[in-house]
Amino acid sequence: MKKILDVNSSKPFIITAALPYANGRLHIGHIVEYVQADIYARFLRLAGVDAKYYCASDTHGTPIEVKAQELKISPDELVQKNHEHNKTVLQKYGVNFESFHATNSSENKELTEWFWGVHLSKGLLYTKQIELSYCNNCKRFLPDRFVKGNCPKCGAPDQYGDVCEKCNGTHKTIDLKNPYCVICKKSAGRKNSEHHFFKLSAFKEPLANWLSSNKNLQSEVVNQVMVWVDQGLDDWCITRDEPYYGFKVPGIDNKYVYVWYDAPIGYISSVANASGSVEQGLKKWKSSRITHVIGKDILYFHFLFWPAMLHGAGLQMPDNVTVHGHLKWEGEKLSKSRGTLIDADDFLKLTSPEFLRFYYAYHLSKTMNDIDFTKDSFLKVVNTELIANIANYCYRVLSFCSTKLGGKISVCDSSDVQKKILEISERVLHSYARFDFREAVRGILEIGSVGNTYLQDKEPWKVLKDDEDLARKTITTAVNISKIISILIKPIIPEFSRSLEDQIGAGVLSNNDINFKYENKTVSGARIIFQRVDSLEINTGDSFSSVDLKVAKILSVDNHPTAEKLYVLNTDLGSENKVIVAGLRKYYSPEELLGRNIVVVANLEPATLRGVKSNGMLLASIDKKGTPRILSPTKSSPGDDVFIDGAVKKAVKQITIEEYSSLGIKVFKGRASYKSSPLKTIHEEIIADAPEESLIG
Repeated sequence: MKKILDVNSSKPFIITAALPYANGRLHIGHIVEYVQADIYARFLRLAGVDAKYYCASDTHGTPIEVKAQELKISPDELVQKNHEHNKTVLQKYGVNFESFHATNSSENKELTEWFWGVHLSKGLLYTKQIELSYCNNCKRFLPDRFVKGNCPKCGAPDQYGDVCEKCNGTHKTIDLKNPYCVICKKSAGRKNSEHHFFKLSAFKEPLANWLSSNKNLQSEVVNQVMVWVDQGLDDWCITRDEPYYGFKVPGIDNKYVYVWYDAPIGYISSVANASGSVEQGLKKWKSSRITHVIGKDILYFHFLFWPAMLHGAGLQMPDNVTVHGHLKWEGEKLSKSRGTLIDADDFLKLTSPEFLRFYYAYHLSKTMNDIDFTKDSFLKVVNTELIANIANYCYRVLSFCSTKLGGKISVCDSSDVQKKILEISERVLHSYARFDFREAVRGILEIGSVGNTYLQDKEPWKVLKDDEDLARKTITTAVNISKIISILIKPIIPEFSRSLEDQIGAGVLSNNDINFKYENKTVSGARIIFQRVDSLEINTGDSFSSVDLKVAKILSVDNHPTAEKLYVLNTDLGSENKVIVAGLRKYYSPEELLGRNIVVVANLEPATLRGVKSNGMLLASIDKKGTPRILSPTKSSPGDDVFIDGAVKKAVKQITIEEYSSLGIKVFKGRASYKSSPLKTIHEEIIADAPEESLIG
């Protein structure tokens, strides 16, 4: 085989994926990136390259602290719990790290202080008074994630204070239009504070040179980033006021290092962790080719801030930064508020992790195109492409060899199929090297088709009756095709490949074994590796998906004109108002209800109660005294969706009260829950003040 990429030097590869934030669990959208980087690292190792894959949990920032307060545990406990969970989940998906470390580690603290010292000594850091978002109600400065408003560039509503999810543009918190505090929902003001800045503006020329000269970078990404460079680079505020969960600024007690300064340093600290010391980690980093794999939502940080930090510290800029698109679920953007976040660990209960690895590889090219996951396409790719084409071909060959030929193979025939398979194999390897896994998979599937056609044409099961030697030559060639498939598909589904290796009996294979030289051997046996997948059901959300629950605010409370037990409530659901009739007069005064947040069934069929039309139903539990206690999410806003993890909301039609009741939403561990999954908004879980198992209606 020809050299596929320039690997004839002794320079090793360091591959990284973006650091998962440790305030929660991984969902299947996260898995795209970790699998993508893992495939590349495995491919390089099969090519004989010293390639190691590093990552870490991103553990700092205000959201970590706030989430820990909600759970009544320390930030350290929260990040450790999620770090260990996510590490285990990634292992289940076959993601093989040399080191999976954390940014609150001693190595990262030492390296952050080293970067800080070098940048300071070179005059790249300075301080100045700046105006920041401030909440007069909460008496605190508002970090990026605690102030929302309209994006100053595209106008998108409800964007955080650093990056717009719609246009991917970055901005300052005070640039937001109509800003408000995420904590208390009141309008955000401004206040001065002194902070450190990194001179990003000094790096326009080296960044432009790196972007224009590095042929590994995607042109679509370079074009987008060059627009930002040409517009001029603003210096970057890299400190935050207390309270803040992170490293203190060296020598200053009440200022903290901004998470986006120390987080990418976590790449190097993970290398240091595996190398034994910070000194050795830096040495390895300097002597390696650096490849980052990231999502398109963090371009600014990885194409401007991080390369500038490296260059300013005397370290090389990355050799490659590969950017992928987002994962969509059944056409919807993955979102907590839409209920389309499918927990990565929960997904493993439904099907093999190797099926998801293959499905992602089937769609991944070196572009920022999104992947739209649908159940139908997943089943088609797994059953038709992987199982019917590849897995069944290999089983068919090895089974015939074992049962009809005693497991003995002889020599390959001299047909043209060898040349064709080797040509396709080289194409596959080139595709891997370009991060074009989609084309690599296409090539592997083509080899499977060629192998199947070859068998059909040669018909060894018929030839065997008259010419066993010829049939054995045909099967020997087919076994070698299976061997080549096992090598080429190994970066994507390594466990499948390992099982094939065992059955073929050829030992651990690498790219050097992509040939037709496995002859005069004994095949170990044959067994079915993959079974057809008949369905893919997200059990936690199928029934729940029919109901549209939303947070509403009570705007007015009036007595029902003809029913002494009923109130007529006018409620705000964010995008609309609804009149709801509720039997609460015996239990709540109008003053107790006015201005209160409630949870309503927004798609309930209208009902006329004693002459007044009710367009929804508020939810309440029954306490120990038999008194209804309305669900009242205090941290959420009118219009916020109420969902459970794993449920894809499809509330497109009105439902009856009987259909709602059949869901059996009840109290579980003090939360309103569906089948033990807590109801929540993007801000909080829904508390239910009632005995366990009490129904909520």
